[in-house]
Amino acid sequence: MPNIKSAKKRMQLSRRWATHNRAVRARIRTAVKRVRESETVETAEPRLREAISLLDRAARRRLLHPKKVDRVKSQLHRHVNQLRDS
Repeated sequence: MPNIKSAKKRMQLSRRWATHNRAVRARIRTAVKRVRESETVETAEPRLREAISLLDRAARRRLLHPKKVDRVKSQLHRHVNQLRDS
């Protein structure tokens, strides 16, 4: 347990941001899952837009690695394009 006031405050803030980041990552995972579960293009495209928005925001804030975000976006686009072709 920290004794210095600034260290205590930093510990509180890091705990608060850790819970916030966990919630954001969970929201991203859910959005990606919804895109992958889509069976028609009409349902997949709006879900894809939402997932890409969340992923780009996470990459900009370094919540997720930018290259991982690019990889996931590519996989999602591939999935939607396969729906479009079939």
